[in-house]
Amino acid sequence: MNVLIVDDEPLARERLSRMVSELDGYRVLEPSASNGEEALSLIESLKPDVVLLDIRMPGLDGLQVAAKLCEREAPPAVIFCTAYDEFAVEAFQVSAVGYLVKPVRPESLAEALKKAERPNRVQLAALTRPAAVAGVPRSHISARTRKGIELIPLSQVIYFIADHKYVTLRHTGGEVLLDEPLKALEEEFGERFVRIHRNALVARERIERLQRTPLGHFQLYLKGMHDEALIVSRRHVAGVRKLMQNL
Repeated sequence: MNVLIVDDEPLARERLSRMVSELDGYRVLEPSASNGEEALSLIESLKPDVVLLDIRMPGLDGLQVAAKLCEREAPPAVIFCTAYDEFAVEAFQVSAVGYLVKPVRPESLAEALKKAERPNRVQLAALTRPAAVAGVPRSHISARTRKGIELIPLSQVIYFIADHKYVTLRHTGGEVLLDEPLKALEEEFGERFVRIHRNALVARERIERLQRTPLGHFQLYLKGMHDEALIVSRRHVAGVRKLMQNL
């Protein structure tokens, strides 16, 4: 894998270059970059597989560079190498696959580079979106978790629930957060999921029973939910009932 090093400190670039060169399967690209503008230009011309990217640099900082890379169809994997640990959340919001705090340890670098061999969220979207755009829904949904990128088979999804700007995906193995709008998920997977509330979609095949509470509310019980119930809004009750008659 070809690795581009981006850091405004020459000694830091030299140290990273030496560490990468000592690992099998990786080649350091020359020249390296000392700022964000140089980084974008070299990424365009050299097409690296991985970018080791400093955050605090003159001009465009590392987070801004990574955000611009997210706009590309086939971005390189980004591993941040920084003296500051307070940018970790922002780093993963721009799809970084690793976050290393200086002085970078050889074993940490090797582990991050190994992780970079797997596609990041943006690359996964590029792989899975074309089928959806062509009218064929995806068979898996990608989500970033503490384990890295998880691909969840659509057949294992129980429901989607929107909460502020994120959507919770509940599946047979747990929960993950998505940054895809609920409306887009409904448009793509409307054949397999039904809206039961303005903020909830449930898998049709998971529907078990609809029950009215003493207070007149409606609750939907789903297979695999261990007697947990979801609220069905009044405007969607008739549609859910009709669907259940046809299941």
